[in-house]
Amino acid sequence: MHTRGVLLLFLLLAAAAFGLIGGCNTSDSANIPADIQAIFDKPLYKNSLWGLRVVDLDTGKVLINLRPDYDFFIGSVRKVFSVGELMNAVGAAHTSVTPIHRQGEIGTGGVLHGDLILVASGDLTMGGRTNADGSIAVSNLDHNEANALGNAVFTTPNPLAGYITLAQQVAAAGITRITGDVVIDDRLWVPFHFRQQFDVRPIFVNDDCVDLLINPAALGARASVAWRPVSAALDVASTLLMTAPGTPAIFELDPELPQCIGTPGCTAEITGQLPTDFVPPLTNAFPLIRTFRIVEPANYARTVFIEALAAAGVVVDAATVAENPVQRLPPKNSYTDATKVAALVSLPNADHAKLILKISYNIGADAALVLYGLTQGVDNMTDALVVEREVLTSVYGIPGDEFFFVDGSGGGLTTAQNRAVTKWLAIMAEQPDFPSFFNALPILAVDGSLALITAFQSDPTLVGATGKVRAKTGTFAEGSDEQFLLRGQAFGGYIDARSGRRLVYQLVVNEVVIEDINDVLTVFQDEGTISAILWRDF
Repeated sequence: MHTRGVLLLFLLLAAAAFGLIGGCNTSDSANIPADIQAIFDKPLYKNSLWGLRVVDLDTGKVLINLRPDYDFFIGSVRKVFSVGELMNAVGAAHTSVTPIHRQGEIGTGGVLHGDLILVASGDLTMGGRTNADGSIAVSNLDHNEANALGNAVFTTPNPLAGYITLAQQVAAAGITRITGDVVIDDRLWVPFHFRQQFDVRPIFVNDDCVDLLINPAALGARASVAWRPVSAALDVASTLLMTAPGTPAIFELDPELPQCIGTPGCTAEITGQLPTDFVPPLTNAFPLIRTFRIVEPANYARTVFIEALAAAGVVVDAATVAENPVQRLPPKNSYTDATKVAALVSLPNADHAKLILKISYNIGADAALVLYGLTQGVDNMTDALVVEREVLTSVYGIPGDEFFFVDGSGGGLTTAQNRAVTKWLAIMAEQPDFPSFFNALPILAVDGSLALITAFQSDPTLVGATGKVRAKTGTFAEGSDEQFLLRGQAFGGYIDARSGRRLVYQLVVNEVVIEDINDVLTVFQDEGTISAILWRDF
């Protein structure tokens, strides 16, 4: 495994989003408790810049206010804004409906003389993360970051469950054959480009990932490679060989971003070698997970829906694998109830918030911002950012010079002053759906991006902080195979302190030179320990 990949393993656990600029100089000692100052003074942070703001949520009293005017890189802490804004606009219980409409008449024998249209609603999971009890399935080691983290843990629901349900409803409606085509109407929002990878559209299949499940085999043989979903939309070939103990593990995805989705025979390949003594990182057990990105989600969704229709007994005359034929769509928003033949209801918005915040789901956070924009009358990322800024400044009273957002997830040059973050968190605490927002945040030493922070538990005076801190993490980093610079590592959230107070806080450090993997772990664990000290002392 390459050095860069190993370092990214733990950077991305904190909701990785890569940035380009950072801070400078050492920190102040303004009203900082001695135990926290001792962490700030570690040699690791000699060229770093710390910020910390702590507020008593009930009284509004500012307890710590270190560098209140500095524009810190906060990374994915930005997600508390995009997720919170959408929740305030539509509510925690809000669901979306993905309908299936017919374009044409149903004739003798259930033959639809025309097209079947799936109208995308921006449903992030499309039934693919719904547990048997109706709750959302979330893994602390999510597959969206498997290639960077080095591994993942799958959730158990069938990622195609929603498409299967819709196909079964179509069959139940009496349709046996479709003489026209199957079309995905993905016009809900203007597609936005996601981090030099692909254009995100309001239709999703398995979080727009094809997952590889890699298991070992005998020396000299090919490793066992399965994948999900299995679909003609993308086939997978493997020449990953088992090699002798002690040889390097090499995994190459060719291409990681397969552009051929929508053309027959589209195939991506995994090559390289897997030593027989390899131990998968994070889980210490197989399977080892890698992913290909579904860069043409409408084409892919069309194919899996046609395959689900076939499994439900509905014959489709059109080719299973083809470009999504958008030219066959009727005028936007022209559908009526009379043509609806099936519908999938999404999980509640509260569950989508949990998915985004627990695992720091970047695509989901960007989608949340655009969905928020739709509630304000705009349908694209650029205008959604403009509207968001106007609302944050004029409605919520957060000065525009205290934050700079470039997307909904915390990528690029995202910055914020500590007071902007804590003010927003205080505002959220006053909203009717705050319990859902609060429950969606990662919990210290329990789940999400805070699950692996446990170093503080070695101190008997701090172990009680377990489960008492709920905070969004955020990370910005860049570097080479030899060295990484942690541009920003931040926690923003709430602490139910031992004193009985509920605190709102933002903790951030900028410009940390990372020499080896232990430094990465140290930064993350140090911020967890500082959070635990705040729980104990305030």
